[in-house]
Amino acid sequence: MKIELGKYVEKGVDWLSANASGFFDAITGGVDAVVTAMQYILLNSPFWVTIIVLALLSYYLPARGKLFTKAGWKAGGGMFIFTILGLLLLYFMGYWEETMLTIALILASALIALAIGIPLGIYASRNDTADKIIRPILDFMQTMPAFVYLIPAIILFSVGNVPGVVATIIFALPPAVRLTNLGIRNVPEDVVEASKAFGSTKKQLLFKVQLPLAMKTILAGVNQVIMLSLSMVVIASMVGAGGLGQAVYKGILQADIGLGFEAGLGIVVLAIILDRITQNLGFGKSKSQE
Repeated sequence: MKIELGKYVEKGVDWLSANASGFFDAITGGVDAVVTAMQYILLNSPFWVTIIVLALLSYYLPARGKLFTKAGWKAGGGMFIFTILGLLLLYFMGYWEETMLTIALILASALIALAIGIPLGIYASRNDTADKIIRPILDFMQTMPAFVYLIPAIILFSVGNVPGVVATIIFALPPAVRLTNLGIRNVPEDVVEASKAFGSTKKQLLFKVQLPLAMKTILAGVNQVIMLSLSMVVIASMVGAGGLGQAVYKGILQADIGLGFEAGLGIVVLAIILDRITQNLGFGKSKSQE
């Protein structure tokens, strides 16, 4: 006897498509509005402004705010130069528009994933039962091949940027939940007890003690969410998402080595820049400021 689990999943997706179309249309409209707004801002900003902003971010965070001092330049100067040269290379190769579309998709996916994942991680850290339920769901989300998410996404959200963003959110969400949960649970118990002894409410304990002390771990989750979103760029292009991933996918379909290499190089440049920026989010202050 064969258990045809896939048939029941298919029927469930078909039922959702037929009976909850209004809900999914609302999600489509909301996600599309976020992506479109980001694309509009990035595509209508002068390329040199975008390059300067990203270059300054890549310098400022590793340098811990020491603007153009010897110590600051030693810490962040390399990434400052790499960011300018890397983005100029993409511009003069003719991939600027695709790069901006890719950044818009990554930012939209990451922001939505973080808006869901961080509160969920906070809830899991304060409720052991919720934690036990959420953990296996996150395991399932992380281990399921990313391509599988595209199938229901197409059925429920048609083709274009939205199904790509939705699939990316599902794929990138777990680190935000896990690391927020871990960071809060790892706050020293004696600090928590001392806060309670001084009369802190649950809200004060969370926002003034636990979240600040867990911030480095939470920001590590932010970094992971952004990097996983970037890793979905090519896969999302299979359902119509634009950007560098679409160029890579086109290169694969046409067996065009040059096109695939150029677009792939663009993704590598973006990955390095975004990784270095987000790795240093929690270290924006100098030691003297801390």
